[in-house]
Amino acid sequence: MINLQQIQQNNLRRIFLGDSIRGIGSVALGAMMAGDSARAASNSDASVDQSNSSSNGLPHFKPTAKRVLCLFQSGGLSHIDLFDDKPMLHKFAGQEIPASIKGTQRLTGMTSGQSAYPIVPPLKSGKKCGKSGAWISDLLPNMQTIADDVTFIKTLNTEAINHDPAITFMNTGNQLPGYASMGAWVSYGLGTENENLPAFIAMVSQGTGKNPGQPVFSRLWGSGFLPSSHQGVGLRPGANPVLYLKNPPGVAAHQRRELLDDLSELNRLRADDQGDPEILTRIHSYEMAFRMQTSVPELTDISSESQATLDAYGPEVNKAGSYAANCLLARRLLERDVRFVQLFHRGWDQHIAIAKQLPNQCRDIDQPTTALLKDLKRLGMLDDTLVVFATEFGRTVFSQGKLGDPGMGRDHHGRCFSVWMAGGGIKGGLEHGLTDDFCYNILEKPVHLRDLHATILHCLGIDHSSFSFKFRGLNTRLTGVEEAHVVKDILV
Repeated sequence: MINLQQIQQNNLRRIFLGDSIRGIGSVALGAMMAGDSARAASNSDASVDQSNSSSNGLPHFKPTAKRVLCLFQSGGLSHIDLFDDKPMLHKFAGQEIPASIKGTQRLTGMTSGQSAYPIVPPLKSGKKCGKSGAWISDLLPNMQTIADDVTFIKTLNTEAINHDPAITFMNTGNQLPGYASMGAWVSYGLGTENENLPAFIAMVSQGTGKNPGQPVFSRLWGSGFLPSSHQGVGLRPGANPVLYLKNPPGVAAHQRRELLDDLSELNRLRADDQGDPEILTRIHSYEMAFRMQTSVPELTDISSESQATLDAYGPEVNKAGSYAANCLLARRLLERDVRFVQLFHRGWDQHIAIAKQLPNQCRDIDQPTTALLKDLKRLGMLDDTLVVFATEFGRTVFSQGKLGDPGMGRDHHGRCFSVWMAGGGIKGGLEHGLTDDFCYNILEKPVHLRDLHATILHCLGIDHSSFSFKFRGLNTRLTGVEEAHVVKDILV
């Protein structure tokens, strides 16, 4: 016979015990979160009130660079066509890539089902340039002239083979969204030297290669788990570079100032009561926006630039939002001591029609990139500005699609690809690393993208292994938990 009273008592006992356990857990969780909040508030407060200094006791040692410029070529630039020609590519042109070279590593779904993988040499001839004899394609004739100012890393590699994980990995040190970007880490570690502009600014342009290119999301310059005052600010083309910056009609500057003063006082009272670091970040954001009402229009007004300078950047320098225009704005930002400037140029994803798309894409970036580097050098800024010309992965030596077809392209290739660095403590006129005869595998001196991140931080005076932020109970770093090494061979 079922004893209903006993069942009810057992159920009540279970509910009581469950609620008690959950209550204890909630108290413990609340205490942990309060501790994390207090620590984050302390860090965030330092970033607001001491914006010219680091909240982490940084730099660890004397830096060679004060600021970073990252020229990110979004979509996967073809190292085969632009920077890494080999005689065997021409000898075996049109023939199947040897099985010993191709190996068994996975391919994307776009080429994994192909019945043949014929070798395709660079689409255009090139020449050896500078002291190092670095091969640079004739698609980049202006860039050929700066070979002695840059170091080519020929053996960068990544595990990611698809765009979103790869571009996220390159920009945040993790293939999963939600992690802090390079620029946010640098802002968090070193603060800013310009009180009227953000420490980290990003700009996006669309190329004439693949149009539209792969999407570029704002989380690539986001702060992730770091205080949001360190996230990048995106500059838009046109008359309104930052949304909601202008005062609405009928609101004068002094009225805005009075409003912000009152709002700041209320927010500080709330921050003292709650210990929430994002309240302090809100104060910082309001104050920065107020100062940017003056600094941004002055930044984007290029009327003071000489005609010779404008001509150097190319015919699209006056076209708002173009890569050339963004390069000139990047130089102006660096002049104003913005700590981290990043340009994203879309359109490098040449799966199809590479013979048509790649020359157009190269034409977009060749003259402005070269002009920017020469401009920094002319102004004496290259010595303490680290320039990184990067992409998320390279392209395959074999064709995607039928060989010789107008629609032929190249697939993704993360096993080895080429980037270059210049200025800010980097040697000039150097090639680092060696790929095999088919530019498919690494023979000497591999550089993982974590090593690239470690090297960027090193140039800024930061020891990557000692630079972390408490997140989900872990000391999280830009370089992750696996080994990362500074590429010392390329440093002055």
